[in-house]
Amino acid sequence: MKTLIELWKEGRTRLTNQLASIKTEDLTKKLGESPNSAGFLIRHIAEVELLFAKNVFGNMGAKVDAQTLKAGKDTGEWTDLESLKSIIEEAGIQLEKAIESQEDWDAVIETKEFGKKTKAESLGRITTHTAYHAGQLAIVLKYGV
Repeated sequence: MKTLIELWKEGRTRLTNQLASIKTEDLTKKLGESPNSAGFLIRHIAEVELLFAKNVFGNMGAKVDAQTLKAGKDTGEWTDLESLKSIIEEAGIQLEKAIESQEDWDAVIETKEFGKKTKAESLGRITTHTAYHAGQLAIVLKYGV
């Protein structure tokens, strides 16, 4: 189990290493015609991690209001840096608890979003989801206006 936690935490550093240098004025940055701001990306990452913690890995302590998914687009409202950092931290805590609680990594989970996957495949899915959007965030922060 410790190995899986270490793998997940290392993958998540693609996101967490960026958080210390983000400023409030960065949150509205977008890249060209891209629909998503930096603030939207941060909020979306946290929401999906919380959804995985709860709905995929069974951590009922994970509370989530999936605003970015409900909106379906960036509405420009994700501009409170402390709130975004707080939800990212909470998502990390809840997802780690969820990963730690798993026993049968070969058990199959089915969701409407991505069909049938083993818990191990699901861990790969959330790890790469976070890293994917963290890469987008890095580009937006570097080149966005």
